[in-house]
Amino acid sequence: MVETTERTVSRHSLEHHGLRIASGTTVHWNLAPALLYEHALLRREGELASHGPLSVVTGEYTGRSPKDKFFVRQQPSEQYIDWGPVNQPFDPQAFAALHARVAEYLSSRDELFVQDLYVGADPNYRMPVRVVTEAAWHSLFSRIMFIRPPRAELGDIVPRFTVLQAPGFLADPARDGTRTKTFIIANLEEGLILVGGTEYAGEIKKSIFSIMNYLLPLESVMPMHCSANVGAKGDVALFFGLSGTGKTTLSSDPTRTLIGDDEHGWSDAGIFNFEGGCYAKVINLSASAEPEIYAATRTFGTVLENCVLDPITHEIDYDDDTLTENTRAAYPIDMISNASTTGVAGHPDNILFLTADAFGVLPPIAKLTPEQASYYFLLGYTAKVAGTERGLSGAEATFSSCFGSPFMTLSPNTYGRLLAEKIRRHAPDVWLVNTGWTGGPYGVGERISIAHTRAIVRAALDGDLHDVPLLEDPIFGIAVPRSVPGVPDDVLVPSNTWADKAEYERVARELAASFNANFATFADQVDEAIRNAGPRTT
Repeated sequence: MVETTERTVSRHSLEHHGLRIASGTTVHWNLAPALLYEHALLRREGELASHGPLSVVTGEYTGRSPKDKFFVRQQPSEQYIDWGPVNQPFDPQAFAALHARVAEYLSSRDELFVQDLYVGADPNYRMPVRVVTEAAWHSLFSRIMFIRPPRAELGDIVPRFTVLQAPGFLADPARDGTRTKTFIIANLEEGLILVGGTEYAGEIKKSIFSIMNYLLPLESVMPMHCSANVGAKGDVALFFGLSGTGKTTLSSDPTRTLIGDDEHGWSDAGIFNFEGGCYAKVINLSASAEPEIYAATRTFGTVLENCVLDPITHEIDYDDDTLTENTRAAYPIDMISNASTTGVAGHPDNILFLTADAFGVLPPIAKLTPEQASYYFLLGYTAKVAGTERGLSGAEATFSSCFGSPFMTLSPNTYGRLLAEKIRRHAPDVWLVNTGWTGGPYGVGERISIAHTRAIVRAALDGDLHDVPLLEDPIFGIAVPRSVPGVPDDVLVPSNTWADKAEYERVARELAASFNANFATFADQVDEAIRNAGPRTT
C-alpha cells in the first residue's frame, strides 16, 4: 500500500472502518485542491471550466434520493428517531453485511481519497468527520463543504462519524435489503454512513447534516436549515426557506457579513455555522443579480455540478438546464469577500421565514407573534410552479416542516419546542417574507421585484419597521407594515394588487384552509395558543 502526503496521514487508520486495503492501492490523505484537481482531470472525472472551476457531471442522479435514505434501527437511537417516510428503518444485520461488501469494494480500488474534517465552527460542538471516496472530485467537494482543520491537527483526528462513499457500488435490493441500487444509510451507534449507487455529492453533505440534527438537540442546541449573516452592529439575522425562496441570495448582502448559507446551530452562546463552504444553486445565475456568487463560480477551487459548458471555450452556460434544473456550485465560504472568518456570532435579532407564495395572497412582509412563529416554522410553506418539477403545470402548495423535513431526524415538535424556547429567551423579531407572486397567482400575477424584497429585508434588519403602524391581515391574522422605505404602499397589502378582489378572497381562503389542514399533523402536540395562531378560514 502506498500512502501519499505522509505528514497529513491520520494515526486513526482505515482499518477502523472495516477497510483492508489491497496491495497496490494508493490512499491519498487530505490532499489540497490543486492535487485533487490533478487527480480528477487525470482520471477524467471532470473538465476544467473557463476561469478555473472543476466541472463534473453526476450522471443518472442530479439530486438527492430521499426514498433511499435509512437509519439503522437499534438502541439507544431507536427511541429518539422520528420513524417514517423521511427516516426509514434498516436492519442492523443487513447493515453489517452491506458494510462488509462496501468496505471490500473500496479496499480493492486503485486509488482512494480521504479527508479528515470538522463540522461545526463552535469548538464546543465541533464534530470530527472523515470522508472516504473513490473519486478525487468527491474528496474536493467534501474539503470545500466542511471545515478544514489546521495541518498540525490532522494526524490526531479521530472521526466521530465516517462517510464511506462508493458511487460505483450498486446494491442488490434482494440481497442487501435496500429499496434500489442506491443507498444512504446511517448507523448512529457505529458512527458510520454508507453512500452508494449515486454520484450526487449533496448526499455527503446532507447525511452529515442529518447527523447533527440528531445529536445537537440532545444537548439543547437548535440545528437549523437556514442561512445567516450579521451587521456592523453585531445584529444577527437568520433566513429560513426552502429551495427557490431566496435564502442564499438574500443572506449574501454586501453590507453584512455572511456567517453561512445553509446549516447552523443555535446554542446558549449564539449561532454557529456547520460548514466551511457554500452549495449554491446556479441555474440562471447572473453577475448583476448575485455578483459574489457569480464570481465564486468562476474561481479555481470551485466544483460545478451538472453545468453545461461551451464545447469550444468551456464558458459556463448558466441558463442551460439540459442536464438538470438543479445545477450547483460548491465553493469555500472565504471566496465570498464579506464572509465571517470565525463562523460564529451572537443570538439572532431577526428571524426571517422566506416563502415563494405562487398564489399571490401572502404579503411581502408580515411580523409574527411567537405563537405564529411556531406555527409557520412547523408548517414550512412554499409553493412549486411549472418548470421546477416534471408534470407540474401550475402552482402547487408544498410543506416541509422546520423548512427542511428531509433532513430532520427527530420529531418536528422537538425542533419546534427548541425554537420556541430560544425565541422566548432572546426575543428576536420574527418575520414572514413572501418572495413569490403579487397581483394574482403564478400565470396571472408577477414575481415580487427582487429590489422590493431587498428593500423590505433591509428595512426589517435595520430596525426601520419598529415604529411603523401594522395592519392585521383579515384571513391570515399576521401583522403587515403599512409602509416600508423604498416600496410602494399598495404592494404591501396583497388584495390591493389584485384586479378581481372576490377571486383574491377565494384563493386566499383556499390557501389558508390548506395551511390548517397540513398543520393538523402537529395540532395535538402543541399548545392551544400555537394551534390558534393559524389563518381564519371562516
